[in-house]
Amino acid sequence: MIAQPRPLIEVFADIPDFRKAKGTRHPLPAMLSLACCAMVCGSRSSGAIVEWGRNSGAPMANALGFTHNTPCAATLWTIFGRVDRAGCAAKGGAWADSVVAHTPAPPEAPEEARAIEGTTLRGSKKHGAPGAHVLAVLSHRLGLTCMQQAVDDTTHEIKGVETVLAQIVLQGRVLTMDALLTQRQVARTIVEQGGDDVMIVKENQPKLKEDIALVFTLPPAGDRQEHIRTVDVGHGRIETRNLTTSEALVGYSDWPGMAQVFEVGRHVIMKKTGQERVEVVYGVTSLRPERADPGRLLELVRGHWGIENTSHWVRDVPFDAERSQVRSGNIPQLMAALRNTAIGLLRRAGYTNIAKACRHMAAQPAKALALMGIEFEN
Repeated sequence: MIAQPRPLIEVFADIPDFRKAKGTRHPLPAMLSLACCAMVCGSRSSGAIVEWGRNSGAPMANALGFTHNTPCAATLWTIFGRVDRAGCAAKGGAWADSVVAHTPAPPEAPEEARAIEGTTLRGSKKHGAPGAHVLAVLSHRLGLTCMQQAVDDTTHEIKGVETVLAQIVLQGRVLTMDALLTQRQVARTIVEQGGDDVMIVKENQPKLKEDIALVFTLPPAGDRQEHIRTVDVGHGRIETRNLTTSEALVGYSDWPGMAQVFEVGRHVIMKKTGQERVEVVYGVTSLRPERADPGRLLELVRGHWGIENTSHWVRDVPFDAERSQVRSGNIPQLMAALRNTAIGLLRRAGYTNIAKACRHMAAQPAKALALMGIEFEN
């Protein structure tokens, strides 16, 4: 029998309530559950969440944990503005991490990979919300957000990533990231803690980029470069990818943990117009060739790009995070954490089309409660 992660309703019960118990009308776990269930059912805005609660009726409100009617918008946002955003994000991330751990991977699957990516809560930032930029750690395999850390802006990602790395398990895992986080200290921390990295190298590391580019432009004598080529046809385009690896810089470069460098070339042809786009990017990894051949590295790079694109699209389209304008106190980060949790519930249930899943849940809200571990009969 496969062990199961804790029901989410129990996780919400562990989040500290800043209010005194006496006189508290609406339990915090019930309010968090209300917001999460409403999001699962497709509610995008704060007003829609409150309306979903009102329209769901007293029996569902009782199942969520309310002893009175569901709260009005003013009450909900006053309380959410003071909830411990970091604690809530940590609890939700730990739950997502346990979901990944309890979801069996294929027997032939390699070590678990995590993507570290930054995103801006643009609607909230436009309206002056503090900490409207977050660093998130996502599972390659399931696309769940396992960790979230608020930072002031993109310039603080480099400092914030050390805080993130200190709070997650690195041993035996591969961390992928884009060029902004390709920093010596980040690489050193990952390999010293028993993890591995796959990093994209751009202009913020000029010497490293120059060295890697030279290796593939003028290969050194005796350099045994390995290569893979893939061609994908779909979505109106033909996309060819080439990834080449080299160990030529090992022992020459002092980059922490370097085991290979690689070059990724992408050639895209739009079938309708014939328009072409060519891109070349470079990277460095601590994974040795016997653990990561060109095929595995390409899988990890594409996995990271896919996580970035998929997670951003899901948050911005089905959940309309792009236009969210909540900005008071801790609300932007709390709502981001709840959106991530709602996505996690749907992915755990096996849905890949999140927009379609939200419509399905809206028609059968009892199923949304069941995903959280709440029993409810219409």
